[in-house]
Amino acid sequence: MNGSPDVFDALRAEGDAVDGMVAGLDAEQWRSPTPAPGWTVAHQIAHLTATFRMAGLAGSAPDRFVAVMSELDDDFTKNVANALAEYLAEPADVLLERWRLERESAAKALEAVPAGTLVPWLVNPLPAQVLASAGIMELFAHGQDIADALGVDRDHDDLLLGHLTAFAARTWTFGYLSRGLPVPETEFRFELTSPSGTTWVYGPEDAPQRITGQARDFCLLVTRRRHRDDLAVTASGDVAEHWLDIAQAYRGPAGEGREPGQHGRGRNPNRKA
Repeated sequence: MNGSPDVFDALRAEGDAVDGMVAGLDAEQWRSPTPAPGWTVAHQIAHLTATFRMAGLAGSAPDRFVAVMSELDDDFTKNVANALAEYLAEPADVLLERWRLERESAAKALEAVPAGTLVPWLVNPLPAQVLASAGIMELFAHGQDIADALGVDRDHDDLLLGHLTAFAARTWTFGYLSRGLPVPETEFRFELTSPSGTTWVYGPEDAPQRITGQARDFCLLVTRRRHRDDLAVTASGDVAEHWLDIAQAYRGPAGEGREPGQHGRGRNPNRKA
C-alpha cells in the first residue's frame, strides 16, 4: 500500500467539500456561469468527473489508460470538450452520482497502488501519491470556480494546503513549460505560512529566488484563480518576480486567469512597480 495515506484523506475531504457546494443545487443553479469563460457549474463538475475517471484508470488499469490516451487528438481544447460532452448530456442528478462514483473509484485505485510504483499520466508517469496531489489541485481550482459562481466562502486546513503547496513547489517549472518558455537555470525557495501559522519551506535555503506569503493565497496563485495583485504572495529576485506572473501547477494551457480586483482585495503593496 502507498506509504502516506493522509494525501488520500485530503483528496476525499476536498471532494466532499466540493460535493457539499453542489449537492442541493436546482437545475438553474447548475447552469450558473463560473469565472471560467463559457463554463457553468455543470461544466466544472463534468471536468472533474472526466479527470477522476482518467486517474482511476491510471491507477487500476494502466494499459487501458495508455490505450485511451493514444486515441486523443493533438488539440488539447478539443479533447477537453469531448471529455465534457458525455457528462453534460446527463441530467444534473445523474452527473452528480457519476461524479461521486468516479472520484471515489479514483481514490481507491490510487490508494491501492504499491509504494514506489509509477502510474501513467498525461505527460510522465507519476507516483500514485503525486497524482493524488494533482487531484487535490484540480478540486481546489475548480471548486473555487464553483464557490465564486455561488458566492460561497471557502476555508482550507493545513492537511489539504500542505499537499497542494508541496505539489506546486515541485512543479514550479510548469508555468514555463506550458508557454514554451525556457526554464531558468536557478533554484527557488518557497516559504509559506499555513492556516495554523506553521511555516512550510521548500527548496534550498540559499536559493537566489524566493517566494513568500500565505499558503492559501499561494494556492490561488498557482491555480490561477486570483490575480497576483490580490494575493499576499511576494517575490525576491527578478526571476521569482516574473514567475508570479506565469505560475501554474498544471501543464495544460494557462487560460485567461483573473483580473486584478475581480474577486476583491486591491493591488499588492509589495509588488514592484
